[in-house]
Amino acid sequence: MRFVFSPPTEEAAGLLSLPWTDPLEQWQDPRLVEIRQRGISRHIVRFVADDGELYALKAINENLARREYRLLRELAELNVPAVHVVGIVVDRGPDLDAILVTRFLDFSTTYRAVFSSPRGGQPTDRLLDALVELLVRLHLSGFFWGDCSLSNTLFRYDAGTLEAYLVDAETSERHPSLTTGQRHYDVELAEERVYGELLDLQAGDLLSPELDPMEIAAELPRRYERLWDELTREEVLHPDDQRYRIAQRLRRLNELGFDADEVELISTPDGNRLRLRTKVSESGHHARKLFLRTGLIVEENQARRLLNDIASFRAYLEQKRGRPVPEMVAASQWLNEIYDPVVAAIPEGLRGRLPPAEIFHEILEHRWYMSEEAGFDVGTTAAARSYFQTVLPEVPELLSEGGAGPGESGVSS
Repeated sequence: MRFVFSPPTEEAAGLLSLPWTDPLEQWQDPRLVEIRQRGISRHIVRFVADDGELYALKAINENLARREYRLLRELAELNVPAVHVVGIVVDRGPDLDAILVTRFLDFSTTYRAVFSSPRGGQPTDRLLDALVELLVRLHLSGFFWGDCSLSNTLFRYDAGTLEAYLVDAETSERHPSLTTGQRHYDVELAEERVYGELLDLQAGDLLSPELDPMEIAAELPRRYERLWDELTREEVLHPDDQRYRIAQRLRRLNELGFDADEVELISTPDGNRLRLRTKVSESGHHARKLFLRTGLIVEENQARRLLNDIASFRAYLEQKRGRPVPEMVAASQWLNEIYDPVVAAIPEGLRGRLPPAEIFHEILEHRWYMSEEAGFDVGTTAAARSYFQTVLPEVPELLSEGGAGPGESGVSS
């Protein structure tokens, strides 16, 4: 048996004692756990909890395992949202497939779980937007997915929106850049697969009766083209306002979570033609800003909401003290007096259901609705108490009761 991984991966050492020479579906190790929010996979997938981390293990042909291992590493280097690959285990014994090991995406959920417990109405728009953004990020990086679907994607809540992460790269290909034909073919495949998945949801009474799976799936290529055009279109600028227009375009890219790798101005008889080479940014503008002020690492929309709350808190401090308060001072005081106490108050049995930043965002939403109903501001403390009692317990748990269980085809990883 050989465990191939890329350092530094200290967790690989702790996984060496697993029964690698046995068929994955027959494992009886006490570290095995069952996942409630698991999707559909054509492979045997098991989950292992070791040293505080959760891993997904997928039995797969060795050539495919090595290829997917390489592609997932490349995606990580390019900052494309995807699961983190730990390594592959090969030479396990006669007639045994290799095993691809990935770190389970914390606080993630599947599309079926999203529809089973919808938060804030039918989630079709949020799911489509998240999947389209992921597909555009892949295409900008030269990746042809080949199997884009809701099943091959995990989702994280981000201040009421969803963030999509690739979890299956078996059919992916890396190119210096993609042709228009390659992109359109990938989008066509995605539309076809999403339509089939929505039909499956409809058959299981998980899709609202007024929703048409064909109409929803047909919306995917339209949203893709709108985002692709926003990121890559060329435009002619007049010399008098080109500096402003370039700054405006770059700001719009940042708001969408992308950066300009190269800006090119081409002289034409009609004016200067602006051409941008867009790349995936490491993190959004608001996420970077929040991290620099508080040290919190959160999703982009969560960061935007938390920064707004810091701004409100700063205004309150300035009014109370009658003098300006530096932004860094307000952020530090907000962290100590507002955010940290709310996070510390999350009941122990509910802590793993959503990321702390998402819980804080939902408490702010809950506070707004409670205040509207009461006719006055109820405050964060009362809103948090009510949220912990009435809302958070309804969020599905990640792990099933009973821990280890028999293997089954479950989550793409």
